[in-house]
Amino acid sequence: MRDRFDDEEDFEGGEPRARHPRRRHRRRSGRTAMTPEERAYRDARRRANARVGFMTHLVAYGSVCIFLLFVSGFRPAFIVALSWGIGIACHYFGAMVAPNLRRRYIQREVQTEIARNVPRERRDIEERHVRSLEELSASIAHEIRNPITAAKSLVQQMGEDPGSGENVDYAKVAIEELDRVERSVAHLLRYAREEDVQMSDVRLADLVQSALETFRDRFVDLGVDLVVDVATDFALRGDPEKLRRVLINLVGNALDALEESGVREPRIEVMAGENLARTECWLRVRDNGPGIDPETLSKVFSPFYTSKERGTGLGLAISKKVVDAHGGSIEATSSPGAGAEFTITIPKHAEKT
Repeated sequence: MRDRFDDEEDFEGGEPRARHPRRRHRRRSGRTAMTPEERAYRDARRRANARVGFMTHLVAYGSVCIFLLFVSGFRPAFIVALSWGIGIACHYFGAMVAPNLRRRYIQREVQTEIARNVPRERRDIEERHVRSLEELSASIAHEIRNPITAAKSLVQQMGEDPGSGENVDYAKVAIEELDRVERSVAHLLRYAREEDVQMSDVRLADLVQSALETFRDRFVDLGVDLVVDVATDFALRGDPEKLRRVLINLVGNALDALEESGVREPRIEVMAGENLARTECWLRVRDNGPGIDPETLSKVFSPFYTSKERGTGLGLAISKKVVDAHGGSIEATSSPGAGAEFTITIPKHAEKT
């Protein structure tokens, strides 16, 4: 019986068996997952050990009973046989019957829990999916219908009075509205398309410099105090063009907020660094604009949600999708009157997801 308790696993019949924590740690350290053949051999050995142990007790039990019957007579032999027989029966139940019963009960409970919980969870997921599609469809319809309606109205006015001197202005506004529809459709296609992520070595300093170069004239026109704090040796694996577009979107949003609010001394900070473990890089864009209220902040990454008059509401949604594809995360923090801050965190050796 020593072989059974020393060589067996820490569980029997699908249920853990209490063991000394040090011994358990020593047995499990360095162990890899078993193959189906190894698992079948383990189970067969466990059952064989249980049968051998029971047969050993049964032989000993029968031998002692026969010996007592000849030496001490019927009554002592009967008393010993009865008491020891109870022990043998308990041993048989614990070693041979209980594991199968325990396994059967566990399977039954698992099936019951699955039957009870899985349909409910599936319904919840389907309901959330339907609600998301409804919200997305309504946003798309609203984003495209409004400018088309405005352009249609302007064209109708031009048709009613072809010689009007205001037709040039009407045509200009109609074209702007149709451009807005084109931008929305282009952003929607970019958001819906599963673009391939081309991984390469990216230096954060080069990424930041390339993105900020896009807004050089705008920084000057708005008088923005631009603060850049990026070390030259920070690097990661990622798609440089897609990450550049994300940074352009964040800086562009900050400039829009500063311009619309008319902040006296506009300021934008762009910083980058690594975590202490040197496993992740982060990028941060911070402004001193009007900030974002909590309700808007909770929806900034939702498709087609925008507080801008001419925005499509897909810039931050696309940015989040790109960051997710790099295995990273993007977070927004703000409060009214205290500016806004967007932080991107990406593993240094990100893999495609």
